[in-house]
Amino acid sequence: MIEPAAADTGALFNVGAPAGAPPRVPPTAGLPALSELDWTELGARLTEEGVALTPPLLSRAQCQQIIATFDEPGLFRSTVVMQRHGFGRGTYKYYADPAAVPLVRSLRERLYPPLAWLANQWAARWGERAFPTRLDELLAECAANGQTRATPLLLRYGPGDYAGLHQDVYGDIVFPLQIAIMLNQPGEDFTGGESVFVEQRPRAQSRAIVVTPRLGQGVIFPVRHRPVRGQGGVRRHPLRHGTSTVRSGQRTTLGLIFHNAR
Repeated sequence: MIEPAAADTGALFNVGAPAGAPPRVPPTAGLPALSELDWTELGARLTEEGVALTPPLLSRAQCQQIIATFDEPGLFRSTVVMQRHGFGRGTYKYYADPAAVPLVRSLRERLYPPLAWLANQWAARWGERAFPTRLDELLAECAANGQTRATPLLLRYGPGDYAGLHQDVYGDIVFPLQIAIMLNQPGEDFTGGESVFVEQRPRAQSRAIVVTPRLGQGVIFPVRHRPVRGQGGVRRHPLRHGTSTVRSGQRTTLGLIFHNAR
């Protein structure tokens, strides 16, 4: 989200990519799905389609555990009422310290290495430097650049709420992938509220992507752009994301952004 104070691609996936298999996420108590994810398949889908939907990562009880933190103000550094800033309608809160919520800490730390593996394949295509393979190393780079504010957040939408299209940049150091995890069940806990992505394509009309994750599923998507092979080589296709209007109920998601904010 935006802070008010800061303002034949399947084949491409393996072309010029760093050697080696994706890092394996070790079995984690309470989060068995993380070690079973097929990162080669997720990466190919992400590169080909622009977004990738994971199998369920969390149980309903775990989702409720994270939802419950929304009403604990001491866990958050900032609350944003979206309509006050023209961002849409709804409320989101940034965790002050994601490590204070064990599930959030585990998800962020264990999902980062395979996402860094994917990000570094993209970086190789663009001739950019590789990202660190561990989250603490990335956060140390952010801190050295003045980006010290945590970015994982909870987003809550009720009837009539929505999020406008945007990108989550926050500073000069930008880790190129993020993941949003659905904490409610579409069709049961809420209606509407689809995840919407719009991709800008050179000399062509924009492409809309609509995804409806189920409870516990994650959506992996680019922060700014994805690589697409064109006649002149690999191009960057900018991607923005948002949420369609919630018609009824309550929709809550956990947003895992890996770089910190200024």
